Amino acid sequence: MTRSTSKWIQLEQPRLGTRVTYATDDFFAAKERLIDPAEPVFLADKYDDHGKWMDGWESRRRRGGGHDYCVIRLGVHGVIHGFDVDTSHFTGNFPPEASIEACSSDADVPEDGWVELIPKTVLTGNSHHFLDAGDDRVWSHVRLHIYPDGGVARLRIFGEIRADFTDVDGFVDLAAVEHGGRAIACSDEHYGSMHNLTAPGRGMNMGDGWETARRRGPGNDWVIIALGRPGVIERAEVDTAHFKGNYPDRVSIEGAMFDSDDEAGADSPKWRTLLPEAKLKMDQQHYFDESLELIGAVSHVRVSIYPDGGVSRIRLFGQVHG
Repeated sequence: MTRSTSKWIQLEQPRLGTRVTYATDDFFAAKERLIDPAEPVFLADKYDDHGKWMDGWESRRRRGGGHDYCVIRLGVHGVIHGFDVDTSHFTGNFPPEASIEACSSDADVPEDGWVELIPKTVLTGNSHHFLDAGDDRVWSHVRLHIYPDGGVARLRIFGEIRADFTDVDGFVDLAAVEHGGRAIACSDEHYGSMHNLTAPGRGMNMGDGWETARRRGPGNDWVIIALGRPGVIERAEVDTAHFKGNYPDRVSIEGAMFDSDDEAGADSPKWRTLLPEAKLKMDQQHYFDESLELIGAVSHVRVSIYPDGGVSRIRLFGQVHG
């Protein structure tokens, strides 16, 4: 697994409700920093009452045996495909080894039911460690063990959300990340990640959206979104919040039913027009319902922007199919 090719959601995001609920020790650096969405930084001259300030989770030096660990409760249950154990800026104080377990529980700090996903693995300082989980069960908690002690800047948990649609009645945002929706491919994401498009709430700023580089040649940009469940889309929202001098001129949406993400290629002949090209405006929500074509249930959508630019959020409301 590499971060550049990952099509999975980061399940550890606090905006999804994920919390670090326990650590055996976080004397030097708070456990909550382990899932901070920002990239870790190093501030050479910053100290606090406990010593050198580090941007991550760091335990004190163990003198009596044993090892440290922390527990992360996911805000949404999901299948975990891999991890990034990031020791950025930890050089003489990183753990030599780590292992990772998962479980499914209603407790904040479960005692039982833990299953090993990543066996004890060698770590190096100031490095990313991308580790494949290779498990298709649904989990609610992750437990990171470090041996014997030390600091980890970030733990990224890559996976897909498995939402429960049992009690859904009527419209639901089929593209929402909390319902299992996720962007799986795009033409370009130079300035902003495609995964922001399905995130909760409106964008916080221009960086909290999907933005492509400026096109200097022909063509246009696009993104493909896998819906949490196949459904009939009856209303679409395209939000250009915070994008003013760089919003797309126009947008179109196509949909199709695919058996897998791998089949949902940008050049597939299965794509059918859901929303014909429509004009966009800066920094506002655009709603489309009567202009949508009746194409039946779809599992994936391709959103095209013309010619380039930034979009904050995509919402696709409809009825769950089947």
